[in-house]
Amino acid sequence: MNTQHSTRPLRAALAIRGSQGARTFLAHRAALARELDRIAPGITTVRTVPVWTDGSGTGRWSTWVTLDNALGQPLTANRAAHRDARQLLHSAFPGADWTRPQDYDTHTGQLTTPPQLAAPAGLGIDTAPVSR
Repeated sequence: MNTQHSTRPLRAALAIRGSQGARTFLAHRAALARELDRIAPGITTVRTVPVWTDGSGTGRWSTWVTLDNALGQPLTANRAAHRDARQLLHSAFPGADWTRPQDYDTHTGQLTTPPQLAAPAGLGIDTAPVSR
């Protein structure tokens, strides 16, 4: 006759899937940290900022990259190291909005957009047309 079937997923199966996802994330984070450390030893934060080359904010843009150590001080690295770090992050996070500033922390494995800082409008010193 009528038999009851449980459609609720088993807790053990959910726990296994969750731990597999965590292991994948940790392995991905560790691989990125190792690769960045190979590029320039001591990197803990990679900061990227888009820079428009024509000055209008709408045309062609490139990316300014800084490599910071654990104290937040910039590392001295050559141009190739900055380029390689940028390319590594672009390939690791293809869905990120690279037209905005991004920070990658090797300890957390998180790519974040820093908050936008602006001068109060009452000061009248904010003259960039893009920010209006």
